[in-house]
Amino acid sequence: MKKVALKIWKVLSNRYVATLVIFAVVFLFLDENNLLVTLKQEKEVKELHAVEASYREAIKNDSIQALSLKNKKENLPAIEKYGRETYYLKTKDEDVFVCK
Repeated sequence: MKKVALKIWKVLSNRYVATLVIFAVVFLFLDENNLLVTLKQEKEVKELHAVEASYREAIKNDSIQALSLKNKKENLPAIEKYGRETYYLKTKDEDVFVCK
């Protein structure tokens, strides 16, 4: 046991190894941008990329819907359907019941 401890002490007492160990401890645990903060930020970036992908998909779907509603004369049934579903529009002689 003493021989192992003596060998470890010899290695750690080397000034280059001691300096390397001190810098490793400082940068991995004590620094402002330590390992834990970096891992947390990487997780946050992955979550934000997932949100970005969902927003891109929503933009794509909205763009397709906007293009289908552009020409008013040809797409009158589509415009009427959109108005009824989104804004609960109705004609004069009908009632609209909204169930949620």
